[in-house]
Amino acid sequence: MNHLIGKIVEIDANDMIYIGKLVEINETETHLETEIGWVVVMNDQIARIREHDQE
Repeated sequence: MNHLIGKIVEIDANDMIYIGKLVEINETETHLETEIGWVVVMNDQIARIREHDQE
């Protein structure tokens, strides 16, 4: 997933979809910069990460 760092992504986790710039993925957490602020998602809660389709 490191190839997505710096790109706008969608993260499916906790029955939510988070959209933002992927800033960091470490061993336990994934960090996003979103329109409303920073979001940190625990990796074990993530079902999917993919590049956001910005149509």
